Amino acid sequence: MTEQSERVERPEEAESADHCRALTERAVARVRLDPSRQVLDHNRLAGPWVEGPLRPRPDLTAFPSGHPLPPSLRAWLAYDSGMLERHGWFDRGGALAPRTLGEIAVVEYGELWGSCFEPFSALFGECFLLPGGSDSRRVLSVGPHGERDGLGEYPVFALDVDDLPYAVLMYPGFDVYLAETAGVLPPDGRPGYDSLKHDPRYAARMRTHARGRLKGEYDLLCL
Repeated sequence: MTEQSERVERPEEAESADHCRALTERAVARVRLDPSRQVLDHNRLAGPWVEGPLRPRPDLTAFPSGHPLPPSLRAWLAYDSGMLERHGWFDRGGALAPRTLGEIAVVEYGELWGSCFEPFSALFGECFLLPGGSDSRRVLSVGPHGERDGLGEYPVFALDVDDLPYAVLMYPGFDVYLAETAGVLPPDGRPGYDSLKHDPRYAARMRTHARGRLKGEYDLLCL
């Protein structure tokens, strides 16, 4: 690891307007301008950012496994939980309800394609579905051991079944996912779901997750 990447991955030096809680607060500020705006312009099924009265959940601090919520997610939940609730994050009692990667894939893609992801569920631990894509999906993965980057953030993966089903590291954390989806960060523009591995702001964090989850790779092909 280079001296530069070591500096980027140290939380006391990496925190900035483009990371973690600060980036999430920028996304929240953007959503506040028009909370009824659709989360995804290309997929109306995702619904608006805020539907009805705000439902903040500042009481949530940890996942059912005991692993702490990332700072970005806590910042978003302090604003609202409705969008995540619509995507199956909570049970009827209002507690966080993680699923396995295979469970999410079967619901989203059906048994034929979705079952291809089940053998890899143990690698992804607690998973939560996020709005994103049309044929593809976005999943926040807490991991079997709560593996986080230097800022305490968990990765977001894309699932795709266009050719062969595979999972690919797309965002280094909920912070970057939320900011790009809300329009705070413009789309990267480079080809490929894992294009942020080339972004100097996020490359070190992406490498951390790739090493911790996929032995240095950025995707996992489900054969």
